[in-house]
Amino acid sequence: MAESKNPDDPKGLIREAYRIDGIAKPECRSIFLDWALSIEGPAHAAISRLLAAHGVAGHPMTEVLEEGQARAPEPRRRGGRAARMSD
Repeated sequence: MAESKNPDDPKGLIREAYRIDGIAKPECRSIFLDWALSIEGPAHAAISRLLAAHGVAGHPMTEVLEEGQARAPEPRRRGGRAARMSD
């Protein structure tokens, strides 16, 4: 039976990661990166939906998705004299 395509996981990468016995966090990070490059639109909402659909407490992919859901810090620009004098 073929599973329907999920627009949040078009290649089925996240779904399959949860099915792999003994998968470790480094492999989950690699899968997450491939997933992030394959989706269209903002990832934050998609991650929330994927966690709701697949998330299992203690699973390394759940940990990676939760890390991916955290907001990145605002970049700070250091240019000009301040940047040259910091080292």
